[in-house]
Amino acid sequence: MPLSAIARAKTLVADNRRMVGKLVVVTVLMFGFGYALVPIYRTICEALGVNVLARAELQGSDAAAAIANSQVDLARTVTIEFDANARGPWDFKPAQARVDVHPGELATVMYEFRNRQNRTMVAQAFPSYAPSVAMAHFKKLECFCFTEHVLKPGESKQWPVVFVIDRKLPKDIRTITLSYTFFEVGGKTPAEPSALAVPARTGKVAS
Repeated sequence: MPLSAIARAKTLVADNRRMVGKLVVVTVLMFGFGYALVPIYRTICEALGVNVLARAELQGSDAAAAIANSQVDLARTVTIEFDANARGPWDFKPAQARVDVHPGELATVMYEFRNRQNRTMVAQAFPSYAPSVAMAHFKKLECFCFTEHVLKPGESKQWPVVFVIDRKLPKDIRTITLSYTFFEVGGKTPAEPSALAVPARTGKVAS
């Protein structure tokens, strides 16, 4: 084989190796970016004030104390609308589209989940509010969004959201939309949420 042909062959092999190396790096970066989406989403939401996974909201004992010291405002009714977004091959929806509650009234709403994949998944829900000012007045005692959860292939679950609307909610707000987005993430298997021992009065389903 002529020397020029050998040189071209060596150059081609070197080029191919460099290309494979670049593809491997790109693949690793894309894989890492996929796992980084949820932390990025959490950071952006906290910066914009739309993520309820804030330290104050995770303090369930403080919320329980506030509820114990409050009275139900029977003169006001607030409609809570529930929205669910499933970012992947699984089912995720509220058991009811909306409820009517009085400020200071404890209410419980169930959410339904089903893993339609043939593999186990770990996922977490991230909530947001409309209008955003309602976030400070929407107090949760129990919520599946506080932790990551494991669903086996084909497994279905029902998890509660136990909440109360603060009586300090501005009087011009009559409707609040609570929206959850369910993302698949990596993580350890958490304990499944359980019903609270606090007696709860479920909100009335709006007609």
